[in-house]
Amino acid sequence: MVDLNALLADLAAESEQLDALVADLPPAGWERPTPAPGWTVAHQVAHLAWTDHVAHLAATDESAFFASVTSAPDPSRLVEDGAESFLAPPPALLARWRAGRSALAGTLAAVPPGQKMPWYGTSMSPASMATARLMETWAHGEDVADALGVRRTPTARLRHVAHLGFRTLGHGFAAHGRAVPTAPVRVELTPPAGGEPWVFGPADAADRVTGPALDFCLLVTQRRHRADLALMATGPVADEWLDVAQAFAGPPGDKREPADGVPS
Repeated sequence: MVDLNALLADLAAESEQLDALVADLPPAGWERPTPAPGWTVAHQVAHLAWTDHVAHLAATDESAFFASVTSAPDPSRLVEDGAESFLAPPPALLARWRAGRSALAGTLAAVPPGQKMPWYGTSMSPASMATARLMETWAHGEDVADALGVRRTPTARLRHVAHLGFRTLGHGFAAHGRAVPTAPVRVELTPPAGGEPWVFGPADAADRVTGPALDFCLLVTQRRHRADLALMATGPVADEWLDVAQAFAGPPGDKREPADGVPS
């Protein structure tokens, strides 16, 4: 069973790492473009603040959550419009993000065992929601770090992102309009600090993905193209998965181009 309190502590630590990157930025720093087209550092933080807000609604007021979806002027731009709606001068935006993530953590900790909350196209347990928030915080933190020219040291918290990436194998295929494979896939990843590999899936699976845990997390969050990562796929399902992997809900995102500009 997942230790929700430990998971929430990891989510808080991931948030604090990103917070430390932006807390002392001058106004011009918040306006720096990130790898996401059209999104500045401020957009990245505003997106996290908005998503924490709608996650809190999902946990506390299902009617309000569904209303936020059905009342959207353009459902295809829900994420973009959400980020735009939460933009504010840096001090106010930072305060809003801090208050929102704290409120969400407290709410998730209080959700009765076994209860799920609605989400976009699915439903989530408190542990699943906390894992998803950690994944997004880490991924958008990568965008901010790239914009600021900062190289972050990966931590053991990436195991949560890697596990989510593995669990969403079927979603990646479905989101891209492809048949969900029935063949199992084994994933064996080298942790950031070395040691015993992180393994997911049956040991006797013919299809396999191996490589650094950081690279796998960058792939499933679509922060790097597979051509730029040291991941090895064995078998047709594993190979196709690396083209469609997507750990986040919703339609396929705009994948990153290879560093050399030449698709594989």
